[in-house]
Amino acid sequence: MAVGAGEWHAEDPRVDALVNDLIGAIADKWTMLILETLEDRGELRFTQISRAIPDISQKMLTQTLRRMERDGMVTRTVHAVVPPRVDYRLTPLGHSLGAAFCGVWLWAEANLDAVSTARAKFDGRDQA
Repeated sequence: MAVGAGEWHAEDPRVDALVNDLIGAIADKWTMLILETLEDRGELRFTQISRAIPDISQKMLTQTLRRMERDGMVTRTVHAVVPPRVDYRLTPLGHSLGAAFCGVWLWAEANLDAVSTARAKFDGRDQA
């Protein structure tokens, strides 16, 4: 990995392209919340995920799960029953991504007060 002028670059340009693509796809809050939900609760039906993340629309949940499936982060199992039942679970790739982002939650927990103080200071400055 080459570093220059504050930028990270892999020897293989395909790695850079994948990182840029994945950051755009997984850095959104829905992917992160789905990762966390499946990590905590294991295999879930679509409706169970929807209930666990109440602010997500059905359309956004469907789109996010499809993208995650395409990227190899979740598996989708359709059961041939009436009504149809679809289950989702993290793949080993999804588990490893969740572990990589665990640091974000640890950082947030450790810095919650500092960020809150900085935001309050900033917001107070704007009101003055």
